[in-house]
Amino acid sequence: MTTPTATWDDLVSAALLGTERRSDRAPLALLDEAAVQTVRRRAGLRPGAAAAPPERADDDPRPPLPTAARQRLSMLLADRSGGGGSRRGTAPDLLELLPQWLATANAHGYAAPPELLPALLDAARGRTDLRPQALTFAGPRARWLARLNPDWKFALRAAPGAGAALPVPKEDERIRQRWEEGLFAERVALLAALRAHDPVAARELLAGTWGTERAEDRLMFLDSLRTGLGDADEPFLEQALTDRSKNVRATAAELLSALPRSALAARMADRALSCVALDRADGVIVVEAPHECDAGMERDGVVAKSPTGRGERAWWLGQLVEAAPLGRWPDRFGGRSPEEIVALPVADDWRGELHAAWCRAAVRQRDIGWSRALLGAPTAPEAAGPGAVSLAERAKLLAALPGAERAEWVAEFIAAHGLSEAFQLLGVCGAPWARSLGRSVVDALNIARDAGSYPWSFSGVMGLAERCLDPEEVERLDGLAAAVEDPEGSAPGAGAYWTEAFQRLTSTLRLRRTMRAELNPV
Repeated sequence: MTTPTATWDDLVSAALLGTERRSDRAPLALLDEAAVQTVRRRAGLRPGAAAAPPERADDDPRPPLPTAARQRLSMLLADRSGGGGSRRGTAPDLLELLPQWLATANAHGYAAPPELLPALLDAARGRTDLRPQALTFAGPRARWLARLNPDWKFALRAAPGAGAALPVPKEDERIRQRWEEGLFAERVALLAALRAHDPVAARELLAGTWGTERAEDRLMFLDSLRTGLGDADEPFLEQALTDRSKNVRATAAELLSALPRSALAARMADRALSCVALDRADGVIVVEAPHECDAGMERDGVVAKSPTGRGERAWWLGQLVEAAPLGRWPDRFGGRSPEEIVALPVADDWRGELHAAWCRAAVRQRDIGWSRALLGAPTAPEAAGPGAVSLAERAKLLAALPGAERAEWVAEFIAAHGLSEAFQLLGVCGAPWARSLGRSVVDALNIARDAGSYPWSFSGVMGLAERCLDPEEVERLDGLAAAVEDPEGSAPGAGAYWTEAFQRLTSTLRLRRTMRAELNPV
């Protein structure tokens, strides 16, 4: 190849103006020289400084997955088709089984296989419901990977404490340094982990920097005090009632109202009890809602402006009753029990407003006695609505009951009222369902099929059954999976749909039973 004699600038000028006007070189010769000059220019560059390698990820001390379980996880993560469409065939929906698989793996304390972490984080990126379990299973490597790939940055701002290691006692200086110098998500995770480990230390850590935090950060940090909330938190929360952020003040008031012995709870109870009384002559509850929302009420968290469509006085009353300790009401009503108080008639159409506020109070204060009273008997006609307590409120009240009692209540509700109103209630029952609840659901589905009901209206309950029925009950369902003819008067194809749905249910339960065995090898 000819040694180049022209400079790079000469070659550029010749190329721009044309070889006939600028030089005596033929076009091909010019290109040859340009190629050689290009190599020469590149070879003459000095290499830049190498980027520092990332810090090594923290070790994960948990035991590895059994081989069969690791292969199953790979299969679940590879199935990204989901269960869309009205007809899904008889095959299990693998993606819908992934949350349950993760929960079981976490219960056994397994570590995630490193080679499957990218697929796991991709799955959690697309489904927020997967994130808590996925990040717990992924462990410390999830946050390490998230710093290297912006697609996984959700792991850095995930639910507080997800995947965070508990602080080691007597390492106060390391904890304080992480608190003062860490990224926001790291500080949230640290505070949540410390709160679960040492509530007093967490609150003192937060108090030390409270005045310099941004309003949105103060709100997130304050929310971490829900864990281990106790009377010792009252002075800090009382101080937060004067915060310049409205949202921070509201959260502080909510937390204080969950402390029955707090000064705020006492103030709210005095206000609420002055509005609600028993007419002893008639045995009727009478209500006189507040006529104004004064500065003291607003300071204690009462929102003055009512939502569109709500009367102001009713809005203020509901907030007062919701924040009042439920333990104050029996004395107000002559020593009556919660069941007896709930059974009293209420004058002037205030029953719905009053009972709804008591429901919110029972949920906030986790009061089992009042939750039972407001739920009432599952077989009562008003249990299915439209009584004073809605189905949505009943679902929240159920969450306060012990798991076995909750399942039994819903099983009796379904036996009395069927499945059409039970979907919300089933959603708060722990999985796998108790035997009585599972059998009640299956019996109701079978009754609906025999009655010629539209099968598509039960697809949501059938989906819950696939995920929540005890897999050991599968043998009882084999008879339901047999092909049947369309019931008389039903929609064309209904029988085939019911058969397909029951076949999918049985195949899913068998797969779940296999998955359970793979994660718990003998």
